[in-house]
Amino acid sequence: MSKTAKSKTDWKRLAEMEDEDIDTSDIPELDDDFFRNAELKVPPKQSVTLRLDADVLKWFKAQGRGYQTRINKLLRRYMETHQTHQR
Repeated sequence: MSKTAKSKTDWKRLAEMEDEDIDTSDIPELDDDFFRNAELKVPPKQSVTLRLDADVLKWFKAQGRGYQTRINKLLRRYMETHQTHQR
């Protein structure tokens, strides 16, 4: 696995900024027309057998219902992060 590139973003400065200091002039407003034409695209689910370490599965199950959805979200975030770095 390749190392993740180091961010050049000044996160401390951004965290200290007030909302009104952020320039959003180049971002169009999302009006009623936008939402009228918006399409929700949900990728299809596929059932798989996945072997996880027992303690990992126990931890996710202890978080309550929806643990499979949380695992999927974590895997999606990992995938998207690595796709961005590979481009």
